[in-house]
Amino acid sequence: MSDECPVDVSASPDDESDPEAGPPADDGRTGPDARTGHDGRPAPHAPLAALVLGAAGVVFGDIGTSPLYALRTVFAIDGGAIAPGRADVYGVVSLVVWSLTLVVSVKYVVFILRADNDGEGGVLALAHLVRQRLRPDGRRFRLAILLGVLGAALFYGDSIITPAISVLSAVEGLEVGAPGLAHLVVPVAATVIAVLFLVQRFGTGVVGRAFGPVMLLWFAVLALLGLVQVLRDPSVLLALSPHYAVLFLLRHPVTAFVALGAVVLVITGAEALYADMGHFGGRAIRTAWFAVVLPALALAYLGQAAAILRDPGVAANPFFLIAPQWSQLPLVVLATAATIIASQAVISGAYSMSRQGERLGVLPRLRVRQTSPSESGQIYVPAVNWLLLLGVLALLVTFRSSARLATAYGIAVTGTFLITTTLFLFLARTRWSWSTRRLLAFGVPIGALELAFFAANVTKVATGGWLPLLVAGVLATLMLTWARGRHLVTERRRVLEGPLLPFVDDLHTDVVRRVEGTAVFLHPDKLTAPLALRENARFNHVVHEHVWLVTTVAENVPYVAAADLVEVDDLGDRYDHITHLTLRFGFREDVDVPAALRRARDQGVDVDVDEATYFVSRIALQAGDDEGMSRWRKRMFLALARNAASPVEYYRLPTDRVVVMGAQVRF
Repeated sequence: MSDECPVDVSASPDDESDPEAGPPADDGRTGPDARTGHDGRPAPHAPLAALVLGAAGVVFGDIGTSPLYALRTVFAIDGGAIAPGRADVYGVVSLVVWSLTLVVSVKYVVFILRADNDGEGGVLALAHLVRQRLRPDGRRFRLAILLGVLGAALFYGDSIITPAISVLSAVEGLEVGAPGLAHLVVPVAATVIAVLFLVQRFGTGVVGRAFGPVMLLWFAVLALLGLVQVLRDPSVLLALSPHYAVLFLLRHPVTAFVALGAVVLVITGAEALYADMGHFGGRAIRTAWFAVVLPALALAYLGQAAAILRDPGVAANPFFLIAPQWSQLPLVVLATAATIIASQAVISGAYSMSRQGERLGVLPRLRVRQTSPSESGQIYVPAVNWLLLLGVLALLVTFRSSARLATAYGIAVTGTFLITTTLFLFLARTRWSWSTRRLLAFGVPIGALELAFFAANVTKVATGGWLPLLVAGVLATLMLTWARGRHLVTERRRVLEGPLLPFVDDLHTDVVRRVEGTAVFLHPDKLTAPLALRENARFNHVVHEHVWLVTTVAENVPYVAAADLVEVDDLGDRYDHITHLTLRFGFREDVDVPAALRRARDQGVDVDVDEATYFVSRIALQAGDDEGMSRWRKRMFLALARNAASPVEYYRLPTDRVVVMGAQVRF
């Protein structure tokens, strides 16, 4: 029994090369200043104040809304196992503050932000940097690939949970200000989330400009509410001492271990801090964190702790209960706006992660829409958008409260933390030549804390923690299956196509006739002959007067300079009018082949873009009994291939001038 599926095999080398091959070698350019536009000049940068404003809005949206539910979840563990006495409250707040200090301030802001991939961050970017420093046939190279895929899969799990828990926790403020409206919490939250996803297709530009001011107001309110409570009981500042955290862990080891599963909620969003580095740069993120976000969060948690000490009943919902009665409904509105921003940041991150995965060959081609004519990072991926919406609404209806949903939160985040730390240690050793002593000084305290967080969240697997693990497991399997299947199909296809240069030599015979016109063949490389070109010559005995073999390359930079856009190879004979072009695109650029050919024409490449006919090679796949991949994974690969984006749409080809030709491959 066999399954057939047409699969595009044209253009991008991600389709033809070994999916385990690393990106181009590091050219030494790092940081946002490495960006260049199509004219070859550095891309303009906004003033630092504007970047800090944007970073405060987008980068810290998730971590900035944690005061809504973090301490409430801690004190709700096991029906109130943690007593609201001074020793336990100090211990919990000390854990919170030092988790922010070690994981966010030290690990991410001071160290991890140094590991930028031409100004871009995130677990996939980190995995790429590690792979550049390792031998492609080595065990550690394959481990880096696996860790990158797992980290991306866990990020998707987090992307489903974050909008649900954030929006729910904000709307639940209705129960405090107007208990009679409690039955509206889930419907209102579902409506907010549905609207949020429905407007994604319009782009985030307009909303994005409001992110910074709204989040600055949010952090100012956090700080003010906390400061009022701290001034009423300044002794709570003693909780800043780490020895209270140590005493709490020693005095109640079992309870404290379980509490770590809730304390981790205060640092969810730290991975987004790194993933969004490309939008604002490390300097702006560091400035926003230390000048705005960290002080506001510290005051918020200290103030909530002081209020709990004064009135243990506040622990039921400390964020809203420390506010004056008259301000609670306005706070619900502000908190909802803040959580929408936090959700938007995660959704946008999922789009970016999907595009990176596609360019790196672990995901099939996706339909990507550019939503801004000037900001290439503003994209919309319909398939990802609707899948996320379905996942978020399913969580909302299933768990129905942020307290229940918190049991599922954390394991994806802590798993990503551990993967990021592991990859960073690899990079520090291979790229920066850190000594063993320095690796241990960084890895032992950070790794031990994150491992404790992860272990504490593992205890919640049966009560909801299985959800992100299931999502991550399914997505990791899909990505690894796509990469492996693509590699197998590429090997079979290369045999079918045969080497290019001998085929070109055979075209200089009387059997094949040259006809007028320009033909552009999208093909992965210049090693083999495009199937469409071979079939046209074999059956029709004709070849166009001007033949351009075009390969697109996804470079490891956000934007490609104009001077590096095109590479021309006449294949050894400048007079036969059969030429290979390599078009290079940054990973934040649309792969628009006609537009790139026009820019190449402006640089002196004599290609008739406006009258050219585009030939796309496609192969019909058959899942056979060949070794290399199990039958069920082959079926999964075929299903992914059926839903991949059309090459005509993906490469922005003119539909009235496209010819699709191909053959059948059994794998």
